[in-house]
Amino acid sequence: MADNTYDFDLLIIGSGPGGYVAAIRAAQLGLKTACVESRETLGGTCLNVGCIPSKALLHASELFEEAHSGALERFGVTVTGAKLDLKAMLAEKVSAVKGLTDGVEFLFKKNKVEWLKGHASFEDAHTVKIGRKKVTAKEIVIATGSSVTPLPGVDVDNEGGVIVDSTGALALPKVPKHMVVIGGGVIGLELGSVWRRLGAEVTVIEFLDQILPGMDGEVRKEAAKLFKKQGFDIRTGTKVTGAKAIKTKATLTVEPAKGGEAETIEADCVLVAIGRRPNTEGFGLDKIGLETNARGQIEIDGEFRTSVDGVRAIGDVVPGPMLAHKAEDEGIAVAEWIAGQVGIINHDVIPSVVYTMPEIAAVGLTTEEAKEKGHEVKVGKFPMMANSRAKTNRDTDGFVKIVADAETDRVLGVHIVASLAGTMIAQAAQAMEFGATSEDIAYTCHAHPTHSEAVKEAAMAVQGKPIHM
Repeated sequence: MADNTYDFDLLIIGSGPGGYVAAIRAAQLGLKTACVESRETLGGTCLNVGCIPSKALLHASELFEEAHSGALERFGVTVTGAKLDLKAMLAEKVSAVKGLTDGVEFLFKKNKVEWLKGHASFEDAHTVKIGRKKVTAKEIVIATGSSVTPLPGVDVDNEGGVIVDSTGALALPKVPKHMVVIGGGVIGLELGSVWRRLGAEVTVIEFLDQILPGMDGEVRKEAAKLFKKQGFDIRTGTKVTGAKAIKTKATLTVEPAKGGEAETIEADCVLVAIGRRPNTEGFGLDKIGLETNARGQIEIDGEFRTSVDGVRAIGDVVPGPMLAHKAEDEGIAVAEWIAGQVGIINHDVIPSVVYTMPEIAAVGLTTEEAKEKGHEVKVGKFPMMANSRAKTNRDTDGFVKIVADAETDRVLGVHIVASLAGTMIAQAAQAMEFGATSEDIAYTCHAHPTHSEAVKEAAMAVQGKPIHM
């Protein structure tokens, strides 16, 4: 498809999960493709300072807690003198990240994707400037991702290690005695979990009246109960009005969200985790007349086209959940559209996972959303406590909940709290992609003994007929 009018058929700005996947797929489809990235490594936030390093620390901290807390003794494994080597733990995280970012670089070379190193800025709809160099492309895809949302009155200084964002919280030089997490969402709870397991006292401050905004009501209640049991101090309905770092300590001022008397809290480390915002500034969008919506996102049509001809956008900069796998699927779809094929992504079936212990995973509508959309619903719930494998593993926190349409029995949403929820949710997403009813899941044979049998039993519970409870 090479068009000699331009340097490239396709230029992608950003090499995160959306950008790098789009670049590889486009190259596979025969497009002359380049990807602009200003970091020293490919992979964006997710691989460098997000999903991957946080999972490395979550896994390592779980292993430490198992060995240190005596949890293994009931299985006949006695560990004495277990010590934390934080330096080694952080080095393993770095090694995991390097392996994966090097892997993306290898895939670029294998697929003949050109990596243009530097920061891209639009000159016009088909031209970007990278340093002193200008590059042209027939189509340009904006995949610049998102960054941490700042909190007014709280200055983040990752180097100082006292008031940090998610990037700083992945590399603290020592375990804080007391960590305050501002924000009871996914990132705050995951990173709070890491440091709590390594020995910190963790206080979570959430402005809303419940943690995990946007998730199913029952899941939010269950999660709060489990995290409190683990030793988190969760303070909901609370607003942070300021935080100051003095040497190695921080002082926060907080007050009730609905108004009331202010108080101060002292901490060794404050993690600001109130969300992320799209990266749309500094790329010269004004030069091509591309405006963002009220939330700072770039609006697109069903083929990812922006209002500017020849410019498309995917991932965290466009509406929808800010999730790596959503960006990846959009990356494949946008490349296929540009190559003259049909790109397919079903935005109604995007799973989401919170990698705490237990994990929390969801796909589709919550009970509340289903009712708001006018569905009469039937709900089936099955506790992990009644699942034979979970019982054997002493791993019984949580449940599986299936929300189905009362009339058609079609599955509208699945919500799982369980140690393996992130893996279990794939089955639910696939079932929903095929338009499954709860009966379809209930009559699918599941291997025994597995955690996944709880999904089958929850589907049977939709009809009011689970076997093991």
